[in-house]
Amino acid sequence: MREILATNEVLAPVAEQIGDDDSLFDRGLDSFGSVQLMLALEERFGIEFPDEFLTRKSFASIAAIRETVATVLHPQAA
Repeated sequence: MREILATNEVLAPVAEQIGDDDSLFDRGLDSFGSVQLMLALEERFGIEFPDEFLTRKSFASIAAIRETVATVLHPQAA
């Protein structure tokens, strides 16, 4: 996950220092950056986020992203 964050222009300098529960938005992620992050995640995992996951909460932290991606990959487990 951190390698994907490291490709984001704003988060790249601090990607290795971000804790799993740290707010990515407090670290500088904005709406444009979150769209870039979402697209990178979709490409990396071969998924498309359904509309209900296109919220600030889904991309708020590394832990939230992991949970969101896992739910999209395995919806029956949620």
